[in-house]
Amino acid sequence: MTVDYHVHLEEGPYSFRWLERTSRALQHFHPIDKGVHHRNWIQSSHKLLSGRLEKGPYSSEWLDLYLQKAKERKLKEVGIVDHLYRFSETRDYFEKHMDISETDLGKKQHRWLKQVMTENMGDFVNFIESQKPKWADHGIKLKLGMEADFFPGSHDQLKELLSTHKWDYVIGSVHFVDGWGFDNPEAIDHFEQYDLEELYGRFFQIVEEAIFSGLFDFVAHLDNLKVFNFRPDEEKLLPHYQKIARALVETNTATEVNAGLFYRYPIKEMCPSPNFLKVLTEAGVRFTTSSDSHFPDDIGLYVSENTERLKTLGIHQVATF
Repeated sequence: MTVDYHVHLEEGPYSFRWLERTSRALQHFHPIDKGVHHRNWIQSSHKLLSGRLEKGPYSSEWLDLYLQKAKERKLKEVGIVDHLYRFSETRDYFEKHMDISETDLGKKQHRWLKQVMTENMGDFVNFIESQKPKWADHGIKLKLGMEADFFPGSHDQLKELLSTHKWDYVIGSVHFVDGWGFDNPEAIDHFEQYDLEELYGRFFQIVEEAIFSGLFDFVAHLDNLKVFNFRPDEEKLLPHYQKIARALVETNTATEVNAGLFYRYPIKEMCPSPNFLKVLTEAGVRFTTSSDSHFPDDIGLYVSENTERLKTLGIHQVATF
């Protein structure tokens, strides 16, 4: 069965780059003559974007584009999630655990948080629940999920935040190492301050704590620290890979083959890496498949290929929730 359990509807910051990518997604479904950038072209593009912005991320018109592409890519189950940091209800959680100090890094991250934290969790939940019958009519199970950033020592506060709504599943993810958001391009210079082996050791320590927290149905993109191509010799990471595999098996927590870094980031590699994937599959870890799409034209991207890759490694049933 072909499934995609890691799909986002929107994410800031709301820059001109975001506008351009949104316009490209809209024109994938509503083509406008790309050959000539004449006045009519820009007016038509503006009209599409204006409608998208006016209706916001939780509009049936926007989600219907995901449904259209999901059908094209023959998906049977789709999980829509949003990042926990998108919701104003979680402000205290992120301000407590992120570096938002008066340092250069802290100022950048505080500005970023204000740019992306724009929504209300209840609006998201109600919208996805309202759309489930329509997707079922088209033969696809739509699931409601949440992608929650895990910080060391955050268990109780995070558990309380997640308990406010009923989720079909919850994804755990690690995007921060000791307050630093390592996948933020504006903070890439922070890598230079670390010994990479020590940095990866600390990262996997946090991932392991997330797994043992018991809060998550699956833990996402297990080696996304590699996002900008900063990684030591993988031979030195094998003990960490084995430790994570044992934790996942012991807790019966699944993970994913996630295509996001492959088609959107400099590393251009799936998560987990081929070496990491081999360790995990040999240990008997359960897997689901994910595009990590943030726009409707990317839903299901590389899911079929990764499903086949899992089969070659002896996994013939993907995890669903």
